[in-house]
Amino acid sequence: MSKKLAPVKKNETITLKIEDLTHEGNGVGKVNGYPIFIPKALPNEQAVIKVVKVNKNFGYGKLLEVIQRSPHRIDADHQCGGCQLQHMSYELELQMKHNQVKNVLKKIAHLDHVPVHEPISMEHPWHYRHKVQMPVGEKNGRLVTGFYQPRSHRIIETEKPCTIQDPAINAIIETVRGASSDLGIQAYNEKTHQGTLRHIVVRAGRNIRETMVIIVTKTKKLPYAQDLVQAIKKHHPHVTSIMHNINPERTNVILGKETNHLWGASYIHDKIGDLTFAISAKSFYQVNPEQTEKLYDITLQYANIGANDIVIDAYCGIGTISLFLAQKAKKVYGVEVVPEAVSDAKKNARLNGLANVEFVVGTAEKVMPWWTVQGLKPDVIVVDPPRKGCDEALLQAMINMQPKRIVYVSCNPSTLARDLRILEDGGFKTEEVQPVDMFPQTYHVECVSLLQRETI
Repeated sequence: MSKKLAPVKKNETITLKIEDLTHEGNGVGKVNGYPIFIPKALPNEQAVIKVVKVNKNFGYGKLLEVIQRSPHRIDADHQCGGCQLQHMSYELELQMKHNQVKNVLKKIAHLDHVPVHEPISMEHPWHYRHKVQMPVGEKNGRLVTGFYQPRSHRIIETEKPCTIQDPAINAIIETVRGASSDLGIQAYNEKTHQGTLRHIVVRAGRNIRETMVIIVTKTKKLPYAQDLVQAIKKHHPHVTSIMHNINPERTNVILGKETNHLWGASYIHDKIGDLTFAISAKSFYQVNPEQTEKLYDITLQYANIGANDIVIDAYCGIGTISLFLAQKAKKVYGVEVVPEAVSDAKKNARLNGLANVEFVVGTAEKVMPWWTVQGLKPDVIVVDPPRKGCDEALLQAMINMQPKRIVYVSCNPSTLARDLRILEDGGFKTEEVQPVDMFPQTYHVECVSLLQRETI
């Protein structure tokens, strides 16, 4: 039997009609039914492409020229891997995300009958990021900061301020980088595992204007630490906390295990609704505060908590969702694997005068079955896992606990769909899904799903 050959060859230049978009925002064109994925190409465009990779069932192309332009095309000058969708209109971006969620629910979960609402959008989808982590490199004897080129660890220097970051954060990054370069501090080199400065991390409150700067080094000592502190204080009086994080490992993980205090407070604060949160260097806190409030409003609406309800918040982080739930519930139990986050969660409960919440350090998949043995019977479970979704043991624990409702907050539609299928097979019915656009200009989309226990 002869091997089927692809209808195109590597390095071949062809003209294609773009038919569709992938969930990552790549255009899709076909040659005799053979799909080719082209970054930055849009549906209904006629384009000249260069074939850069040929696989058995699909290929990849590079956009060379747009012959027939989509009305949704936006001229954008960006090279880094951070914003994949700046070349398309926000209208098309929202449509793409809506379709993505509907498609995975149909293909993976077989739930094409479940209502998927239009994504909750932003009125101004720019300058929304209130946390930035920038790698540091060297170029022509000076330090540079930027973002990694797509599918590489080559730093693309940010010559213009990033359009999705808080402008004040852009300025702080420039100050730390410039002062470090003037002081002769060396950038960390991933290949040789030599050098000092790895990342500059800045996180800022949106509603309480406090800002934390975290300088990440490979070395135990931060050279010229006090000079850097003075430079930051001089140019950015709104900075209230400066920390030094040490990461000596060969790793892609940004923050190391040890964090030292250089100046100011060890926490910054921010408000969501009428609650105040203390945020430490290693705490998880959503980067888009404006959309976070909308996300939590939907979560509370779906949870529909009564005054006598017992609630579990799995992957509770620093207690953001837990404390909103605690305002309505009789008792809330939160579980989180990061000890520092649980410490912050307890601090936040005290800060807001909420005594009906209890936080536990551990993995949700181990703590939840233990709670079941202890006789804990929640009325509502809220789960907000990382991108990999829920561990199977956690899903089974939720099924065994038989709550009236499960509210599943997800940052990955594919793993959400996988987990919804398991929960459906375990006796829960998915009622509706609400996407929330937490990350405009990127292909990421957050979802809140409501599941009700089916009664026999």
